Amino acid sequence: MRSVAFVLGLTSAMTVSAAVHDIRVYGAVSDTTLLSTTAVQTAINECHASGGGTVLVPSGNYKIGSIFLRSNVTLRLENGATLFGSTDINDYVPIKTDYVSLRTHTPTIQLIYADAAENVAIVGEGTIDGRGKAFPKLSWNDEGITRPHLLRLIQCRGVRVEGVTLKNSGCWMQHYLACDKVKIDGITVVNRNNFNNDALDLDGCHDVTVSNMIADSDDDAITLKSTSPRLCEDIVISNCVVSSHCNAIKLGTETNGGFRNIIIRGIAVKPSADQSTQFFGYEGGIGHGAIVLEIVDGGTMSNIDIGDITIRGTESPIFIRLANRARPYSPDVPVEGIGSMERICLHDIMIDDAGPTGSSITGLEGHPVKDVELRNIRIRHRGGQHKVAAPTDEKIAEYPESTMWGILPAKGFWLNHTRNITFDNVTVETINPDQRKIYVSSDTEGLVIK
Repeated sequence: MRSVAFVLGLTSAMTVSAAVHDIRVYGAVSDTTLLSTTAVQTAINECHASGGGTVLVPSGNYKIGSIFLRSNVTLRLENGATLFGSTDINDYVPIKTDYVSLRTHTPTIQLIYADAAENVAIVGEGTIDGRGKAFPKLSWNDEGITRPHLLRLIQCRGVRVEGVTLKNSGCWMQHYLACDKVKIDGITVVNRNNFNNDALDLDGCHDVTVSNMIADSDDDAITLKSTSPRLCEDIVISNCVVSSHCNAIKLGTETNGGFRNIIIRGIAVKPSADQSTQFFGYEGGIGHGAIVLEIVDGGTMSNIDIGDITIRGTESPIFIRLANRARPYSPDVPVEGIGSMERICLHDIMIDDAGPTGSSITGLEGHPVKDVELRNIRIRHRGGQHKVAAPTDEKIAEYPESTMWGILPAKGFWLNHTRNITFDNVTVETINPDQRKIYVSSDTEGLVIK
């Protein structure tokens, strides 16, 4: 009898710990004229207090302000369920983390937030719509200050975001800062309603997989950053379809720690299907750059493998840049020294319908980009350019952008301050006759063209 009682008690405890907390039970209503913030937050808090489980958002339309995820809580949105962000900034709670990075020196606002939580998840077939168009850009770098992020997780461990659709953030859609063991799978992102509308930002994260994402963003699409001394490392991104007016695949711009052991595979880059709005980038749904790798604030980049990529519609296909903007992540921690870039492999890439700007690999005098292999790459762009002299202003401290020098001196690749760069089976075609050479180089040693 004692054994039976023990088993029954254990079963009961397991049932409680895995309980489903329906937000309607706590007072949430499917009515976007009424706030359901308190109901949703109470459901999360009680789920966490009971040992964890699921907070269920059933089919319907619910309006919320800031909510805070807790450890061992899964937020599940049923098919037909939408969480709408409030359009009143007073419904967002400013909060300041103790994690020091470039963008955490002041309190920030976000629709969904977690800090130092473990085993948190957002899953299901529903939608989270931040309605970010309601928050106009008021000043430079006001993202998270007067325009809320939709999802921001800091110092979290064991994160899952699966299946859901994320739409219309006030700035960055999803910012994962200093998080470990992150899995993002099968999500859809539409972020084209405001400035700084990135699709995905992984910032100083470790042990991450991103797969099966479809994203259409006005600003950068797949973006890795390092806004603190913590590197982005041990990350695999695969099987995604992305559109961006800016950069499709980007490591940078912030690079204080750097990037190491990054694999990106099976990405289709295409122009945006929606031409109705544009805040950054180029008209016609195309972006500044397709593959953009940058170290400009110190930091290191090594062991980067990017392959099996198809790209249609971009101005500058490949941009690899080592420079010295030297922006510190904290005012009291200046950037000391110039970073480094080495051991980079780009391979099996097809680029079509590109602009005529060209691609570039550039370092600084005494600080070359090293050991880069480009293999099985085919580029076709509009061409139609006359000979152009190589830039004399290297723009060492400027914001790095693939179009920063305008039309480049090479219709293929301009190399400046490089060592041991290999081109193996790389072809460049132009639709219109182009007088520029395929390769133009200066201060370059160990260049191999097969």
